[in-house]
Amino acid sequence: MFPYDTADWSVVDGPMFMLAGTQWPGIFTAIAAVICVWVLVVGNQSEHAQYKKSEK
Repeated sequence: MFPYDTADWSVVDGPMFMLAGTQWPGIFTAIAAVICVWVLVVGNQSEHAQYKKSEK
């Protein structure tokens, strides 16, 4: 079952995420945002290249 005997949030007395309250969640979010932007840029470049090939 959930980490406790009952599946109830009332038994949770602290953060389940060990890095809560630190700067790491923000750092992880920034890394994820950079990856998302990179994927969008690379995908856009690829789509433009394929479009230019199909126009010829």
